[in-house]
Amino acid sequence: MQYRMYVDEVGNADLGSSDDPNHRFLSLTGVIVHLQSEARVIHADMEAIKSEFFGGHPDEPVVFHRKDILNARQAFRPLIDPDVRSRFDAQILEKLRSWTYTVISVCIDKKAHKERYAVWRYEPYHYCMAVLLERYVFFLNRTRAKGDVMAESRGRESDLRLKDSFQGLWRRGTDHVDQGQFQGVLSSRELKVKSKAMNIAGLQLADLLAHPSRNEILSENGLLDKPIAPFAQNVIAVLRAKYDQRGGRIYGKKML
Repeated sequence: MQYRMYVDEVGNADLGSSDDPNHRFLSLTGVIVHLQSEARVIHADMEAIKSEFFGGHPDEPVVFHRKDILNARQAFRPLIDPDVRSRFDAQILEKLRSWTYTVISVCIDKKAHKERYAVWRYEPYHYCMAVLLERYVFFLNRTRAKGDVMAESRGRESDLRLKDSFQGLWRRGTDHVDQGQFQGVLSSRELKVKSKAMNIAGLQLADLLAHPSRNEILSENGLLDKPIAPFAQNVIAVLRAKYDQRGGRIYGKKML
């Protein structure tokens, strides 16, 4: 069996901005999808929804992006109509429930991290990626499967940071998972990085889930200073059944 974990980030790794409430937190959300079956189902369902609500052309595909959907921008302008918005939201929520995937989210409080490690500290991206990959390795071991990882391109500097972090973990492992375990289940030593414009369903799914997942983790830890929007609350309700878990214990959420 072959899986792929699609990764989306919310926030940035700059420790210098950690005192700014708008930039205090960084999260990485991984969505694990079975490539030989479910990836095709998710792609087909997404394209059907796009065709119904937004039209579009194969040469210029509509690509789901949470911020544009939320603000009814660009291709998503039909969502200004409350009736269209209601029907679209209902279809998205139904698919988020029915699709088969597993979620792992890791969030770091950069401000607390900087204050705790005044002399030496992990780089936030590397710390989050390490915890995310550890849990992905546990998932692959448990399912007796192999898998790789793909992230959305966010610019050269961010892409290089993620790739370097991934390769370092593949070569050296972590304090909790040695390199043999990483190399035994990860089918590639390279992190795949693709543009959002390539219309990859798994990356779009991760984009839809990353922000609600982050806000749920922050809310649970008393770190969210505003109420969660109603639609995001509905997504969070779906996520609770999608987080990696076994024996009633959730391994798919981690606050650092």
